[in-house]
Amino acid sequence: MDYANSLYLTGPEVFLSVSGLILTLIAAWGGQKAARLSTILAVGALVGASIITAAFLINPAFEQGGDAFGGLYRMDAFGSVSKLLIYLAGIGCLIVTPRFFDKGLEYRPEYPLLVVFASVGMGMMVSATDLMTLYIGLELSSLSSYVLASFTRSDDRSAEAGLKYFVLGALASGILLYGMSLVYGFSGSTSYLAIRPAFEGTLGTGALFGVIFVLAGLAFKISAVPFHMWTPDVYEGAPTPVTTFFSTAPKVAAIAMTARITLDAFGNQADAWRQVIIFAALASVVVGALGAIGQSNIKRLLAYSSINNVGFILIGLATGTAAGASAMLVYLAIYVAMSLGSFVAVLMLRDKDGNQVENMADIAGLSRAKPMIALCLAAMMLSLAGIPPLYGFWGKFVVFQAAVEADMVVLAAIGIAASVIGAFYYLKIVKIMYFDEPANVVTGKNDLAHWTVLAVTAIFVSPLGYLLTIPMGALADRAAAALFAVV
Repeated sequence: MDYANSLYLTGPEVFLSVSGLILTLIAAWGGQKAARLSTILAVGALVGASIITAAFLINPAFEQGGDAFGGLYRMDAFGSVSKLLIYLAGIGCLIVTPRFFDKGLEYRPEYPLLVVFASVGMGMMVSATDLMTLYIGLELSSLSSYVLASFTRSDDRSAEAGLKYFVLGALASGILLYGMSLVYGFSGSTSYLAIRPAFEGTLGTGALFGVIFVLAGLAFKISAVPFHMWTPDVYEGAPTPVTTFFSTAPKVAAIAMTARITLDAFGNQADAWRQVIIFAALASVVVGALGAIGQSNIKRLLAYSSINNVGFILIGLATGTAAGASAMLVYLAIYVAMSLGSFVAVLMLRDKDGNQVENMADIAGLSRAKPMIALCLAAMMLSLAGIPPLYGFWGKFVVFQAAVEADMVVLAAIGIAASVIGAFYYLKIVKIMYFDEPANVVTGKNDLAHWTVLAVTAIFVSPLGYLLTIPMGALADRAAAALFAVV
């Protein structure tokens, strides 16, 4: 085994790991006063990891990717594109975090440190080509996430969110491990390349249970129905910057990890896992749309919106084709921008004392008090609803197109119908902001960091985003091709 080459191929994870160790020392020596410095350095570390990843992506020498550590890890275009989305989401979340904790004086240097280590785990997840690597990356990301969810120690809701996330996460990990043990028992290996031929032909009952248990464990991580029950409570109770992080970077990592294991390890048994994915997709679309209708808390509504969007993304995966995988990546990129922009807009909803405003009734008439925030939030809502000419429409279009091309017309039709239902609660927010009598609650000021991230995401989801359609589609096609090249 060539360790030098392996370390080179795992450059983003190595760089972030070393950066995390440095941040640990800074946190230990500097205490709470080093929180902002740690945040700046963490953003720098994620920028550095993004540059390393992009260098692999544009280097012709790595067109076919490469395996590291004896096939435990694979550097390819699919993993690189997923990592870029993860790192960019992490950067955006860290930029808007410090302002949230100013009032409570609870911001500590451990926060950016946890985000960095979570990013290391997520990078391993999307590049894992072995069940052991997958689980190590998953747990590294999850353990950091449990602490982040309960980061605000003075808030009972945050402590409750962290506890719920931990208990249900432990249950999901147990289900995933049991599925892995069955897959290993019936294939004789934990490597995706060895599992694929071992599962060729008729799949036995034990192996089928292994596949189902693995997918059930992964469904928790992507908050797909019926393993979505933690999402609304954790999204509402966790600090809003943490919720912003949960809705973007870990979502990309979990979906990319699910795509790799289904299309690589279980690629010869598409008929077995496709039924599970189709059920999870349709159930997530319907439950997410219906569950959001009666919500009065914006964060809970966005939690159900996240479940709803996961369903649309899974429609692309259910096709089992390169076009479906490409559409899934395009939707993921657009979804990250929409979700990040939505939560940043929520972060900017503050009363005169600087307290966070989360109740939908409090944003009544926001268009008159804060017209730019209302405009950007409305753009995010309409884009999430898939209403043209906003860019969110294109994400849904390519996913449904891939489903139709794969002869899954019924699946696409149900998805389109459910997206109409989902448009109701998005339009409800727009109606409250523009047509209700002003509540005059949101009067607080915001800093440049929030406005910068909100502006970038708003421009991306605007009609100007269509200028990126061709290059983003080509990049997604290349990533999907790399995923299907490993056979």
